Amino acid sequence: MKHARKALSWVMVLTMALGMSIPALAEDMSGKLVVLHTNDMHGYYETTDTSIGIAGIASLKDYYEAQGAEVLLIDAGDFSQGTTLVNHTKGLSAAEYLATAGYDAVALGNHEFDFGFDALKDINALLEAAGIPIVASNVLKKGTSSPYFGNNTVTFELDGMKVGLFGLDTAEAQTKAAPSSVKDVTFLDGEEMFALAQKNADALKEDGCDYVIAVTHLGVDDESIGRRSYDLANAVTGIDLIVDGHSHTVMKGGETVGDALIVSTGSYLENVGVVTIDKATGETSATLLSAAECKALLGTYDQELTDMVAADKEVVDAYYAGIFAKTEVDLNGEKDPGVRNMETNLGDFTADAYLYAGKQYAAENGLDLSVDVALSNGGGIRASIPAGDISMNTLYTVFPYGNTVALVTITGEQLLEVMEASTFCTPAALGGFPQVAGMEFTVDISVPYENGAQYPDSTYYAPAAPGSRVTIESVGGKAFDPEATYTVVVNSFQAEGGDTYYALTQGTVIDTGIIDAEALISYVDSLGGVIGKEYAEPQGRIEIVGEAPAVVEEPAEEATPETEQEALLYTVVSGDYLWKIAKNLLGDGTKWVKIYEDNKDQIADPDRIYIGQKLVVNR
Repeated sequence: MKHARKALSWVMVLTMALGMSIPALAEDMSGKLVVLHTNDMHGYYETTDTSIGIAGIASLKDYYEAQGAEVLLIDAGDFSQGTTLVNHTKGLSAAEYLATAGYDAVALGNHEFDFGFDALKDINALLEAAGIPIVASNVLKKGTSSPYFGNNTVTFELDGMKVGLFGLDTAEAQTKAAPSSVKDVTFLDGEEMFALAQKNADALKEDGCDYVIAVTHLGVDDESIGRRSYDLANAVTGIDLIVDGHSHTVMKGGETVGDALIVSTGSYLENVGVVTIDKATGETSATLLSAAECKALLGTYDQELTDMVAADKEVVDAYYAGIFAKTEVDLNGEKDPGVRNMETNLGDFTADAYLYAGKQYAAENGLDLSVDVALSNGGGIRASIPAGDISMNTLYTVFPYGNTVALVTITGEQLLEVMEASTFCTPAALGGFPQVAGMEFTVDISVPYENGAQYPDSTYYAPAAPGSRVTIESVGGKAFDPEATYTVVVNSFQAEGGDTYYALTQGTVIDTGIIDAEALISYVDSLGGVIGKEYAEPQGRIEIVGEAPAVVEEPAEEATPETEQEALLYTVVSGDYLWKIAKNLLGDGTKWVKIYEDNKDQIADPDRIYIGQKLVVNR
């Protein structure tokens, strides 16, 4: 399929020569490498006013090739999930689009695991057959040091230039995907990931590469400190370009960090990234082209992909053609501010549906359980719903994962741990933020969250002191009792310990087999098919109080003739990690990189690390 795309660029040249309606060549780009990049497409492959669509991406590749440039087309992950257009085939249609468009390499995002590991292996097989490698060097076969998908690095021999490429996926996928979907792989994280990245960059340079690209699904959000593309650029030398995804960040001209240029397009194919490298001088420039700019530049888009997407959309639209319900109010499913850091009316509705489904299941099956509370992770709600008719297409776009509803019986202490862990960074957005029914609780954000032990196979930590930030006022209309036993309704992702919900794995689980979308349908049917005015506003189940403590910069103490410097050493204890040490002792978690550099070669006393110098008065 890639060869077909190459051939098409010559068709464009011929068409231009014949004076047909394709934009004239803007300039001679011989001697230039153009890296076209996308990230977090999330199934938005149809061309619309706001989305370039996959047909536009293919045409843009042809456009630059027709000008004489060599083009690499790469994606930084989260390409296979998001809309019913691709969810319907568990991501296979997305892989077909990438193959037809002529992508040269793709990274994995956390959402590539959403349909289960077998579905991802099917996606990989299709891409592999098209000659498109998945680059994810830090995603290892469980129990080995070998990358599960292909090689650590790939290279491209261009005219007068050799380009090396490797990929990294966020270790957050361990819990942002269902744990059962990642059980066959291990993710290298933090320092281990950076050490691998350095090894890859060095190997590519030794192999004669003139330019090294890291294709990463790491992002730049504060939630990901210690594993962001910023941290990668600060920790690793020899990377020229980092094509990033995950945080949906729009970087118009890129950001230079260390020696690397970091680029990211945002999301949903609203932009495509264009990095131009002069192969002779290495001079690099980066920009983004919006959907409107691409349309103005190209005029018409690739017909093969336009027809392919249209045919698939027709099938999907027919499948999801029915009306799910009617809502009299707009339902808020935005991320931030929204379902990931505050109570919303869509969050209330979702949790109410879970609670309804759980109670019905318990009653119908004669279970001796008191089902009083439901929790829905905010990250499982993918979009808002405007007032009016709600189609089945919208329902499965907002709730795309196909999770089942589960009943988990836990203690009050474990429930408090869940609530504390799932609001650890509030008011910052977090996919694990709990939307609730049958419960009222308060989060005091003026109290710092203190990490306890790290959860197994997770990037998250248990709270050191459950109840320090969170107070549960009531469960099931009764005062909360930490000694009581509660049956909680959640989705299967949460029941498996996804996001921050590890404590649920310590309870007794009953999987009802009811798909979460079916639970919503059942609940709306009980309301007469209408989501009414009672959901106009959030219903006051969650209260966020206090103000997050401000970070105060301590003025540096000036040295005087009466002082001298003394090494400041810290004794490492169980549960420590470099970002935590830097945050607690230096006031800035990102300074972990300096601590690492200062200590990476010391072996005399591995339990004590150097964290800087202090001034002491001569005596």
